[in-house]
Amino acid sequence: MARIETVRVRNYRALRDFHLSGITPLTVVAGPNGSGKSTLFDVFAFLAECFDDGLRRAWDRRGRGREIRSRGSTGPVEFEIKYREPGLSPITYRLAIDDGRRGPVVESESLQWRRGKSVGAPYKFLDFRQGEGMVITGEVPEEGDRRINEKLDSPDLLAVSTLGQLAGHPRVSALRRFITGWYLSYISANDSRGIPEAGPQERLSKSGDNLPNVMQYLAEQHEDRLEKILRILAERVPQLEKVGTKPLDDGRLLLQLKDAPFTEPVQSRWASDGTLKMLSYLVVLHDPEPPTLIGIEEPENHLHPRLLPELAEECRAAAERSQVFVSTHSPFLVNGIRPQELRILHRKDDGYTRSYRVSDNSQVVRMMQAGAALGDLWMEGYFNAGDPLARRDR
Repeated sequence: MARIETVRVRNYRALRDFHLSGITPLTVVAGPNGSGKSTLFDVFAFLAECFDDGLRRAWDRRGRGREIRSRGSTGPVEFEIKYREPGLSPITYRLAIDDGRRGPVVESESLQWRRGKSVGAPYKFLDFRQGEGMVITGEVPEEGDRRINEKLDSPDLLAVSTLGQLAGHPRVSALRRFITGWYLSYISANDSRGIPEAGPQERLSKSGDNLPNVMQYLAEQHEDRLEKILRILAERVPQLEKVGTKPLDDGRLLLQLKDAPFTEPVQSRWASDGTLKMLSYLVVLHDPEPPTLIGIEEPENHLHPRLLPELAEECRAAAERSQVFVSTHSPFLVNGIRPQELRILHRKDDGYTRSYRVSDNSQVVRMMQAGAALGDLWMEGYFNAGDPLARRDR
């Protein structure tokens, strides 16, 4: 499974020159309102949409360059992701996008790596500018291998997305599969109360509106996994006894929940927001065929604070199979996080977002070794950044 090691973003809203390095399998970002947490998550969402729906749609949804580009900045919006596939050298993917006369254009796009442990300079095995460029094919592209020149149909097409659909470019295809496999969660309890058309579906939607369909799929194809999910849910929701689906005569599928003291289940429309949110998160984190990356934004909403450290443990366990990013405002969730997993986002006087790695604070590390909880230290002001009540970051 590929894992991201470094992310750099330039000219994307509050992320004017943003760098996140040493990324762990589970990475939690915290910070004040308006610090850039949602913008960082939207970077992943934007890239995934570029591959799924096309650059033009993803660009237009966000107001095009005038709304995407950092205030006071000029030039292209740039993304750089350094990732590693098992057994291979790290690969760096760079993408620069700008406004053209007829819409967005891919100013440049490249894949680069260094073969061997320490010798040789990095070289590009994919290099495109405005729809034209070259690619070196093969499982392990070498600098001296034959270069194939390609021209795409339009300068708003991504070379990795286009060429990655061809079996002849396995390293390019691997990145395409990696990005199209990302799952960014914007789960809504109200959406999960819907009554969709019946039919099993393998993966929860971003909003969770197909929760009954995924429950049906798990019941039919992964009964043991579903039993585990429901067992964990019952441990965290007092008196919850059973969750299941019921096909209706009109072809729709109803999610029902039953409490132990009562003989009849209730429809999901009457279930608590917290129960539906916790069920949805467990379904995502225990997916039998997990996404390559899972993003969960502010999971503390509607959940009891005592459940959040346990949810942090669920995220860490899921990070053994997927890379997991979580954003939060909750010290209770942070209490279940390790210093190296936590980044504090904050904005300086220039209005742009910076990242602070908590494990770089030796005082915090020593206090945790002595038994302190990370979220408590955050609330007591021991971090060097990100306090919304401080006049300025120390």
